[in-house]
Amino acid sequence: MELQDRAEELRGQGLGVAAISYDSEEILSDFAQRSGISFPLLSDDDSAVITEFGILNTVAAEAVGPNKDDPDVVADARQYVSVFGASQMIVGTPFPGTFMLDAQGRVTSRFFEEFYRERNTTANLMLKLGAGLSPIAAIEGSTAHMNITAYPSNPNLTVGTKFSLAVDIEPNEGIHLYAPGAEAMGYRVIGLTIDPVPHIRFEPVEFPASEIYHFEPLDERVPVYQQPFTLLQEAVVSGEPEAEEALKALDAVTLSGTLNYQACDDKLCFDPVAVPLSFTLDVETLDRQRVNR
Repeated sequence: MELQDRAEELRGQGLGVAAISYDSEEILSDFAQRSGISFPLLSDDDSAVITEFGILNTVAAEAVGPNKDDPDVVADARQYVSVFGASQMIVGTPFPGTFMLDAQGRVTSRFFEEFYRERNTTANLMLKLGAGLSPIAAIEGSTAHMNITAYPSNPNLTVGTKFSLAVDIEPNEGIHLYAPGAEAMGYRVIGLTIDPVPHIRFEPVEFPASEIYHFEPLDERVPVYQQPFTLLQEAVVSGEPEAEEALKALDAVTLSGTLNYQACDDKLCFDPVAVPLSFTLDVETLDRQRVNR
């Protein structure tokens, strides 16, 4: 699993890792041996800690209770417990998510999912927190206006994977690129567009904070990027059963698209540029012996 693959790198950043599950010690021990897990797997088989943290999933109990046929209960169960029906529901499970704690044990960040089968990867969380891990399979290149390094947060995906495509951009000296908000003044904002892929949805691109550039000839003040910055395109592999079936027939998925921009200096704007980008990620089979983070 990804946490184990990244464990040494996380420790190098001063981060510890532990996973807590409602599974018994025996199940966790077997899972750890089969998967080569070296970090702690904590058994909360009576869901006491899960309850104390306020993340106990009560939907499963409702889905097998007296109101199990209520349409709202059925819909919630499908989203938060099991798309496979009541026979797959386990009472006592937590809502899946990740807590980040500081050295004093205080929660600094937390990430929880809207659909129990769609999970953030470790590398994706680190990118979103601005503490990315080492880029994997990076694409490096340059144009007349900037240097580009593009990479996926993860080298592989499976059903429910939430990952990101990152593009590190370093404008050349004296060059600026337009940031969100500049379109209101008629300027072309830098953008990343990925072609549609079956069973994968793409969230809006995440832009970092920009700075205000004063264009003296027109006395304009417009948001731009002049220093190195990163664009993040988050993607989510569907957690639906049909997506799982489709992925079984694939060894890899290729994501293609373009980075579109128009660069300017203090005197003029250059012609628009479209930089083609392509990422190939291996497809992994989902391990049904799940451990909840």
